Parts: sequence; structure tokens; C-alpha cells
Amino acid sequence: MKRLLGGVVAVISGAALLVPTVPAQAIIGGAPDAGEHPYVGQLLFYVPTDVDSRFDDPGAWFNCTGTLIDADTVVTAGHCTYAVGLEGEAPDNPLFGGTDIWFSVSEAPDYSVLPPSSTFVPDRNDERYDAWSTILDASPEWAEAESTFTHPEFVDTAFLLHDVGVVELSEPIQLSEYGSLPEEGYLDKFYSAKAKKNALFESVGYGLEDSGPKFGLGGDTRRKATRKLVSFKGAYGLKNIAVMFSHRGAGTDGGTCFGDSGGPTFDKSTPAIEAQNIIVAVTSFGLNFNCNASGSYRVDQPDDLEFLADPAGADY
Repeated sequence: MKRLLGGVVAVISGAALLVPTVPAQAIIGGAPDAGEHPYVGQLLFYVPTDVDSRFDDPGAWFNCTGTLIDADTVVTAGHCTYAVGLEGEAPDNPLFGGTDIWFSVSEAPDYSVLPPSSTFVPDRNDERYDAWSTILDASPEWAEAESTFTHPEFVDTAFLLHDVGVVELSEPIQLSEYGSLPEEGYLDKFYSAKAKKNALFESVGYGLEDSGPKFGLGGDTRRKATRKLVSFKGAYGLKNIAVMFSHRGAGTDGGTCFGDSGGPTFDKSTPAIEAQNIIVAVTSFGLNFNCNASGSYRVDQPDDLEFLADPAGADY
């Protein structure tokens, strides 16, 4: 789920088709990342057509999580790239072209540089955009997008079905390692009960650490959680699309929440596999506002890998 900046939670517009499923999601439980995944970062982005109830006019800021797979390519959820603004305006096509998205790989990004939203309420939303975007463009901590791309079959009202997106950065972030994409059908090897039992995964994100219908705690700090694969059917029987991972339990220590959307889940079943930084899924949705049940979108299917290999060349 993505998280409305300055608000408790954000439910993606049009999610009524999948109610009570809500686009996600910070790590519940788990532990500080402590530098283990330096290529996982936080996304801060502006959607000019979305509503922030504190303001008279549209325009809202959100957080998600993403993973660098090379120096300037971030993989995240599709609902985190859809309809992102283009210099403060709605793009011609909500599936690609937005530039109003910034990415930081800091363990805890510094938001104190941004003037509080309360100083712009209720009728200076445009001024908030101008102030924040100017500061973010000049900040050495945040890398701006050159463009964004959402899976060409993504539909906002059914976001679970193709929930993957890409952010191409305008400047590279040079690191010694990055996340990697899985081979086609990677998760299929865990269909058997034995294989599933022996497998171990790790989700990473910047989302809330606790949540309820009227509150949200923590967030904006990179955390990780060890998890087990529970189901290939995700929610609503979406086999081979959404998968469910555990939220605490034997041998595990947490789950995901609002702001973790787009964050990676890595296979860490063995040390050799863990060293490859293989992204098997991205955090996609939650089944309630308490963050005790969520689902992730598989990125090992043929259409997803084709899109991720050349997002700019997708058939839009």
C-alpha cells in the first residue's frame, strides 16, 4: 500500500472492485535493516489528480518503497507509478511519463527539509508543490525521476492484476550491489508443501510499524522482516498473480504495512541464494487497516519480465 504523506493511510482511488483490499503498505515487527539492503529506498511522489482532504484543490503526496536493479532503474508497485505528475500536471497517459517522483536510499530520509503541509492548508496546494519539488530537486539525498512506467495492462480499479512499475532516475546511484530479477516462474519451485516449508523470504520497506482504522505509527525508516510463503492464491483466488507471505509465526518475525508498497521480497532460503538479491515479488496490498494480512505481486511471470526488461518499449 502507498502511504499519504502527512496522513494515516491512503486507499487508492477506484479500489472498490477489491474492497476491503487496499493498496499497500511499513514493516510490522521485523527489525531495522541496518545497512543490509542499501539498494532498497523510499519513493516520495506527487499525484496531481488525487485528493488530500486538507486542501481545497487536488494534488497529493505519497510514499512507497522500491529497489534499484541497476544504477538508475527502480522496480516498485504499479500503483506507485500510476498517474504520477509531470512537472506538477497530469501526464497525457497515466501509465507513463511522470517525473514528480523522487528516490532516496537513506536508511531514514530527512523530511525536516520540507515545510509542513499545515503551513499551506487549505488553499495553497500549488505553492506546496512548488516549494517541495524545488527542495527535492536540489537535495543531494533525493534522486529525481527522468520518467515512470507502469505495466501496460495496469488498471487502477483492479490494481492487483498487474501491479508492477519502474522509475528511471535522471541521475545514477552508484552502489556495489543491486537487486536482481528472477527467472521466469521462479516461485513455481515452491508449490510443493515440502519446498514451501523449507523456503525463507525477507521483505523490506519504509512503511508504518503499526496501523489501525484511525492511527498509524512509525514509518520512513528502512526495516526488514523474515517471512514464510503461505499461499499462491493471494486474495480472491488470484493464483500466479498475488502471493501471500506470513505475518509473524514460527521462524518469522513480521509482515508489511502502509508505505511498504512496491518494496521487495527476497528469497533467502540459503546463503548462496540470499547473496543474489533475487526479488520474487513486490508488496502490493493489505486486506485490512490493521496490517495483519497482506499480499505481494509476483514479478516472475512472462509479461512482467518482458515489461521490466524494456519498460519504455512496452505497448502503451
